[in-house]
Amino acid sequence: MSDFSPAEAEIISRRLERLCDISWCLKKEILENITAIENLAPDLEDSGNARGLTVFKRVNAVLNSIDRLEVRGRDSAGISLIFTFTKEEFEHFRDGLIKAGHSERLKQRTNHIVLSNNSLTIHDTFPENGNHFVSISFVYKFAAEIGALGDNVAFLRSQIKNDHLLQVLALYNFTSNSVSAHTRWASVGDITVANCHPQDNTPTDKSIGKTGIIHVCLNGDIDNYLELKTEYEARYDKLHPDINTDTKLIPLQIEHYLKQGRPLEEAFRLSLNDFEGSHAISMHSDLAPGKLFLAQKGSGQAIFVGIAKDHYMAASELYGIVEETRDYIKLNGEDKGQIVILGHESGGGISGIRSHYYDCTPIPMDESGIMTSNITSRDIDRQNFPHYFLKEISESPDSVEKTLDNKFRQSPETRLFTITLDSKVIPESIEDDLRLNKIKKIYFIGQGTAGIAAQGCADLLKYYIGDIGIQIRALKSSELSGFPSSKEKPGKNPWPTPWWWPSASPAPPRTPTGPWTWSRPPAPGPFPSSTAGTRT
Repeated sequence: MSDFSPAEAEIISRRLERLCDISWCLKKEILENITAIENLAPDLEDSGNARGLTVFKRVNAVLNSIDRLEVRGRDSAGISLIFTFTKEEFEHFRDGLIKAGHSERLKQRTNHIVLSNNSLTIHDTFPENGNHFVSISFVYKFAAEIGALGDNVAFLRSQIKNDHLLQVLALYNFTSNSVSAHTRWASVGDITVANCHPQDNTPTDKSIGKTGIIHVCLNGDIDNYLELKTEYEARYDKLHPDINTDTKLIPLQIEHYLKQGRPLEEAFRLSLNDFEGSHAISMHSDLAPGKLFLAQKGSGQAIFVGIAKDHYMAASELYGIVEETRDYIKLNGEDKGQIVILGHESGGGISGIRSHYYDCTPIPMDESGIMTSNITSRDIDRQNFPHYFLKEISESPDSVEKTLDNKFRQSPETRLFTITLDSKVIPESIEDDLRLNKIKKIYFIGQGTAGIAAQGCADLLKYYIGDIGIQIRALKSSELSGFPSSKEKPGKNPWPTPWWWPSASPAPPRTPTGPWTWSRPPAPGPFPSSTAGTRT
């Protein structure tokens, strides 16, 4: 309670929240991330190699993102880094590895049939301009059916930190670099490192060969996975027995079109049209160095593209990008499917994003499509809690306090409380309808703990406003429960009074000074002693 007007209180509250956000940004998003980047790149700390440190800054941002996205699924996680060099610079890198005694380790990790943890893939490309480039990918993966939030990302960080080959590589002058990562809740396939995303286009039969390095991550399902698998195995070879996730068919389908001579972007688009079901897909490849390909179709999945000052960042939830930027676009491919292509050579901003539907129809991109997030990383950070659920429980008292803040006052003369709700809470149109007795029903809707709160709010409002001809009740918001279809008698509430509510409570006295201001009636107690402290 305060003596401020609702408008003044809102301004003060908003500015205090802004100060908290600034403090959080300085501490968490700047200072702690500096330490995290130093831990990822111990060999570069005193090297003066700013470009190499930029790589680990990107990696750290992606790891932060999937750490927050683990709330969507955490049985496995993986990250893929692709670097492209000129042939001459790659030779310098290889000579550096030999001098550092890492040549044998390089051979052991290179070109495995199954893309597993610590896998390396090296591939030569020859663009039309006649130059010779060499690309190398680093992949780190982890899978565990049982574990705690944060374990997967902690493992990935330790792998990157202790990978001396990667630390050496960052000292050299690469022409492009891209990073892609995924945290998974398995819907198709076992929970194994082999099934962990990203998946690649490596065939089981090495004699078949592949066109380039293609790494893909998937949210959703490829509903016709078995059909596509049958077609692939009839045309080429059997999938590796360790891999039974539908995601593996995506890079293999792209590879199929590449073998027909299609360019990568077209092969990606044609493959998407072969997939049935709701999906969100990301791909990066040495065939398009420094680019990230995104695709979304159906209503079950989403992709947000954050637009920062000098880079882009994509995630399946908004809270995966807000640490990097508040500005974003959201793919809208529910019916026709949408493709977005991000490139390091673009001009940046919205003008640097190319987009089209699955049928190749261009999608104009302009400033009007940019949205701004109202949440920050502070809003969704798990902090030191092992689970988000415990965090939500612990924050409940603060949430209630913020909800009630400056919504009621105590009169200094009468010592009675009055409610103060402005037009943002109760629009004038609803206020007028209540005055004119046009509103006959008030429903509180919720599910789970929100359903319990809805029931409590309905009971409290029913008690305090008394019998004035308005039916007040709580309803489940579950899509399976629906709304009751039976016709009810006007003014009759079919929901029973809770067992702990007074059975014969007289209508509370009201001293109205307007529809949303009245004096407080006596409290409806006492509650049974066995529930003391649990019913409020």
